[in-house]
Amino acid sequence: MPTLLNEKGFRFFFYSKENNEPCHVHVEKGNAEGKIWLEPIVKIGFLINFTKSEEKDILTIINNNQENFKTRWYEYFNQ
Repeated sequence: MPTLLNEKGFRFFFYSKENNEPCHVHVEKGNAEGKIWLEPIVKIGFLINFTKSEEKDILTIINNNQENFKTRWYEYFNQ
């Protein structure tokens, strides 16, 4: 489960056996978790137990790192 970024207490990562799904990242902090699709557009799959403020922070961080996350995804899965 490669970690892509740790920022503001959030850990952004993907699972190593998810190459059969479109490009996305998971996020966790404490007992909260989520999944954000990166393609074709940034879109929340789910966010559970995050505050509205944390959800805003998550989307900001993802938008600021979207290209890096996608590059790392495609490098990892050799696509």
